Amino acid sequence: MPKTPQAIRGTQDIFGPDAEAFAFVVETFERVRKLYRFRRVEMPVFEKTEVFARSIGETTDIVSKEMYSFDDRGGESLTLRPEFTAGIARAYLSNGWQQYAPVKLATHGPLFRYERPQKGRYRQFHQIDAEIIGAAEPQADVELLAMADQLLKELGIEGVTLHLNTLGDGDSREAWRAALVDHFRAVKDELSEDSQERLEKNPLRILDSKDRRDQRFVADAPKIDQFLSDDARAFFDAVTSGLDAAGVKWQRAESLVRGLDYYRHTAFEFIPDEGSEAAGKLGSQSTILGGGRYDGLMESLGGAATPAVGWAAGIERLAMLVGEREEDALELAVVVEGDTEQLHSAGVRTAMMARSEGVAAEVFAAGSPRKRFDKAVKSGAKVIMAFGEDGEGNLQAPRMKGDEADIERVSHALREFALKLRD
Repeated sequence: MPKTPQAIRGTQDIFGPDAEAFAFVVETFERVRKLYRFRRVEMPVFEKTEVFARSIGETTDIVSKEMYSFDDRGGESLTLRPEFTAGIARAYLSNGWQQYAPVKLATHGPLFRYERPQKGRYRQFHQIDAEIIGAAEPQADVELLAMADQLLKELGIEGVTLHLNTLGDGDSREAWRAALVDHFRAVKDELSEDSQERLEKNPLRILDSKDRRDQRFVADAPKIDQFLSDDARAFFDAVTSGLDAAGVKWQRAESLVRGLDYYRHTAFEFIPDEGSEAAGKLGSQSTILGGGRYDGLMESLGGAATPAVGWAAGIERLAMLVGEREEDALELAVVVEGDTEQLHSAGVRTAMMARSEGVAAEVFAAGSPRKRFDKAVKSGAKVIMAFGEDGEGNLQAPRMKGDEADIERVSHALREFALKLRD
């Protein structure tokens, strides 16, 4: 007998309560994004490799180590998407979506990164994503963050706080960057190997290093507030006051950064509070949802300067916090007591009538009549409806078992369907 193939390392098959939790996250996201009038978009799962290399950055770990890239039969280098924002930016430019600006976009689906699998992190993983493109006002940041906050609340995820920072405008960021280079260059030999490499290319990334060798020099590193222009300070003040007005709990996180040069102003992450149930479930993978303003991204893809802000969150990670969820209860079990065509037709028609009126129904017509009843009972159906025939082969009126209120509700749904057919 041939050996059964196994799933590829870093992938997963989702079933049962885990699949229900996954679906609950997606369904809640779809409902909330409609409340905020974000338009649904779909993009290809793979793009030209340059889309990600130019937008994410050649020196990042994602591009240099984690992307699934391959040459197609035409010799062109393609990459399975490791994140959504670059593809959305490409679609915005190549499809002329500028005509709709400012445009609010939302999507979800699978992403791919070749990294070490661990709790809540896979090589094929899934994210929800929301972006506002073409809006330079701080109100766009506030709306996105309010949407994220409401999403987490409607998922029932508690004990989470928004961590917020500003990266300033272009001039502010550049002045801060130069000061950081001077600061860390003085202790370069004492930094970790990764931070020594980042020093000239990406010094902001040293600020969020978890290496103890780096952390002792981070505490007294120059702060962005020393370099903020009046406009950048006013922008951040507008974001924080807007969040206060929206009732979104937040705290300042001065070490929260985004390394790429096209990030501006707001950077944020939703992180479980220390000691909370969410923190216990996630372990070291603390960030639940994160994002920021990326006003310079479109230029890296050959477009005009375009303000934009967005966030993404891992569905698997959110599903872990939601916890296992059971399938919705079966409302109607239709038991066919015999094997005649008349009985089977009656059972199928009844189930279809119920489903047409929004009642979850299932037909039990396999095995002995007793096994059919046993299966219907074990299904947990609120109402069991049995179809049988008399001694002359005539269809009998169905027998119904269940709570009177449930029987009345199912009966009403069937009557409503019959009335629609008559009309």
